Amino acid sequence: MPNIQKIIETKFLNSPSQLQVARVLLKYGLSVKKNNAYCGGMRVAAAEIARKAGVDRRVAILTLSVISKDKELSSIFAALSPIAYLKDAALSLGQDVIEIIPQDASKPGIVSDVTRVISDAGVSIRQVITEDSHLSEEASMTIITDSKISGGLIDKIRRLEHVKNVTIYK
Repeated sequence: MPNIQKIIETKFLNSPSQLQVARVLLKYGLSVKKNNAYCGGMRVAAAEIARKAGVDRRVAILTLSVISKDKELSSIFAALSPIAYLKDAALSLGQDVIEIIPQDASKPGIVSDVTRVISDAGVSIRQVITEDSHLSEEASMTIITDSKISGGLIDKIRRLEHVKNVTIYK
């Protein structure tokens, strides 16, 4: 399976500022079509993307053009879409947030092991978001639950083979 991060690093090997723009687009799930960036169906100004990437607006415009003209990049970026990530809103909704750092994010079974322990405890999961280890410095999995998480359940999760660290936000 191709590594998206390696693809964009290769394509923007000689332009670190354009690489930074591509990373911002990828992080936020912004699609690129016909030299423009979109969040869902809403157009996002190149100036805003540039600000977030810490580059000049012209660099963002050029990056959008490069992506649009490159067959491989275009096929990736045209298909991106953002998601509603509940982590910051969960506490206001009375939900718990558990963040898990795996021992090795490339090993299979992390999501299934953790969600099985939570499910076996009778706790309903509202959302699971995993950070791709190729896209972030430290891969993590965030789980939003409908009900409060007990200390005993957190201990069970901590004891799982694949788990390095567990943080609960209350």
